[in-house]
Amino acid sequence: MPPAEDQPRVYEIGIHGCPTSQEALALQAPIERLLCPGPDHAPPCEIPWSFTLAGGDTDASTALVLGLYTSRGRATQMADRVRALVGETWTITVSEGDTGEWEELVEQYRFEKGLG
Repeated sequence: MPPAEDQPRVYEIGIHGCPTSQEALALQAPIERLLCPGPDHAPPCEIPWSFTLAGGDTDASTALVLGLYTSRGRATQMADRVRALVGETWTITVSEGDTGEWEELVEQYRFEKGLG
């Protein structure tokens, strides 16, 4: 059995510094292609993923947040790939996410792994 730190859990990759929510949302398509280069592939995706926005209402900027259900190592690798894709313009962070806020990722993982 893998060590506990390698067990899948929810991680958030934040892409911070977008002046508007429209700019943040424009980053979704290229990041989606990074995560899922063949959108017509048979399910499942290698890593369950989803997007949301943070900030923007009262903050000076908006963040695009990519939720992943994976190991810490894979989340860090994906953050590096996102950073390479979007460049130095944005600040990229990786943190553990709240499972309750990303419940669909956990359910997708369980379903695809046959864990009920």
